[in-house]
Amino acid sequence: MTTKTRRWLLAACAASVLLALWALMLRSDAPSPSPVTVVSRPVTPIPLAVAPAPARATPPSPVVQVGVRQDYIVQAESVEAARSAVVRVGGVVTGELSIIRAVGAALDDRELEALRASDVPRLRIFEDSPVQASSAAGVLPETNYPSEVAASNLHVGGVMGRGVTVAVLDSGVWSNLGPLQTTPYQTPHVLAQYDVIQARQQATYSQTAALQNYSQSINDLYGHGTHMSSIIGSSGVATTGKFQGVAPGSNLVSVRVLDSTGAGRYFDVIAGIQWVVKQKLRYNIRVLNLSLGAPPQSPYWADPLDQAVMAAWASGIVVVAAAGNRGPQPMTINAPGNVPYVITVGAVTDAYHPMQPLQYQLASFSSAGPTYEGFVKPEIVGMGGHMLAYAPNNGTLAEEFPQWVGPYDDFTMSGTSQATAVVSGVVALMLQVNPSLTPDQVKCRLMSGAHPAVTSKGTLAYTVFQQGSGLVNAHDAVYGTATNCANQGLNVALDLAGLQHYGGRANRDSNGNYYIMSDQKTTTCSGGGLLGGLLCLVKDVLSIIPLLGDGLLWNGSYTSGSGYTWSNGYTWSNGYTWSNGYTWSTGYTWSTGYTWSTGNTGTGTDITSQQ
Repeated sequence: MTTKTRRWLLAACAASVLLALWALMLRSDAPSPSPVTVVSRPVTPIPLAVAPAPARATPPSPVVQVGVRQDYIVQAESVEAARSAVVRVGGVVTGELSIIRAVGAALDDRELEALRASDVPRLRIFEDSPVQASSAAGVLPETNYPSEVAASNLHVGGVMGRGVTVAVLDSGVWSNLGPLQTTPYQTPHVLAQYDVIQARQQATYSQTAALQNYSQSINDLYGHGTHMSSIIGSSGVATTGKFQGVAPGSNLVSVRVLDSTGAGRYFDVIAGIQWVVKQKLRYNIRVLNLSLGAPPQSPYWADPLDQAVMAAWASGIVVVAAAGNRGPQPMTINAPGNVPYVITVGAVTDAYHPMQPLQYQLASFSSAGPTYEGFVKPEIVGMGGHMLAYAPNNGTLAEEFPQWVGPYDDFTMSGTSQATAVVSGVVALMLQVNPSLTPDQVKCRLMSGAHPAVTSKGTLAYTVFQQGSGLVNAHDAVYGTATNCANQGLNVALDLAGLQHYGGRANRDSNGNYYIMSDQKTTTCSGGGLLGGLLCLVKDVLSIIPLLGDGLLWNGSYTSGSGYTWSNGYTWSNGYTWSNGYTWSTGYTWSTGYTWSTGNTGTGTDITSQQ
């Protein structure tokens, strides 16, 4: 080797080290998200921005008349501590939410300020935020969704969800049960009904309902809850001889948390989840359907509704949540669908071409990921366009939109609500065949059995941020054998205890593109001396390089194309590692920064036309 060559090699090595050090300095200067830990002082939650945005000036707080109370959720180290704190400042305790160590409270502005100033360990105060049914309505009937997700063939073989109970937190179930009266086995479909709203308003309701074994009809004044229940478990038989529901042999538990307009409150939804967890063994509740949501107001671990959902998942209940109808823009996933553990569902439409998969499209209203914490959502999509199902002919929806009511007390709606109900029905089928599956195992097999939309070139037609792992397929989910492919790197017990929180692998570059960061587990190193330290620095820099594989880079656009194959032969180049999480404290940072915007809490957005 010549002297000139040696000098050239030494210069190249020096330049590489300097480049690595320069990149590391840039990374350390990047802004970090806030907040990233649970705080013990009260924090007022605010809505989630749909994309990273510059910080805004905080608007002045609205003037509240002294003595006028508003509803809040107060959390502390225990229910007793939260209750005592509210009482000490003169507030009114409106109910208990032991599932998240909290109480409902009515406070005026002076009581609120006094509570915020009190020295109570782990005290947090949340506005009792509104939630909204994640549905939108349309005009034309459609009844093919059990076949479109490959459930109808399973029915022929006796796989109908028998023995599995799905809890539906919604607006109730119509007193005229119709096809929800009995299962194909002539056993009761609806095992129990519980009205959270009435329980909050009438102190004696819970005692009376318990004495009646929760068998009293609570009715569905809105119509949405019956629609969801019917998609999941209707045993009505169509003219083709096929069942209209995805899991016609399953059982249902109806929990009313939404009022006659389809609106609800955080407190009521959390109380409903709490009741479901307590009654899990009594009714063999294995699935919780949440076709509702609201824009996120804080990191998932600091949101009381998200905390309740995590507690349900930790108890062994499979939680299926709607992605929301705020798409097609990125970062529009609703809470509690933003919880990394649960199964979050987006919507696909057959575009009025039933049983013609080449015509299926991702619905434009379907919310897309990633979440603020960097998790890829939704994990899966289900049929959610112009869905026909049994619903009350005298509910608010039927009265306001009589053109959507069919001749057999059915109703047509679109939304991720409906797609969520489809997936809940598929989960019931899975648990009939494999009752020992854990929630993580169910999620894994759902994802591995899904069929993503693929172009004629074999590449993904929609990114993972839009379609997740693809369209749910009941047959492949029921008979799949995949393991250890969901919620890897996450620990729900530590998360609930406030000891550890997690981030996903999604990020956004300076050009506005969303991408997946490489797996940090493969880039960690240790070394001694100057050379070892420099090697670690280089590997640390490499860990932030994005993975630019198929479907892992997205500019945020939406294409309403068709002609895609919903393929079960697609090979994921990195498996499902894009769904994994890692410890938040390892330094997760949005490369362009991220700011929680200020503004009024919304109830979500429904679309007004079918797709």
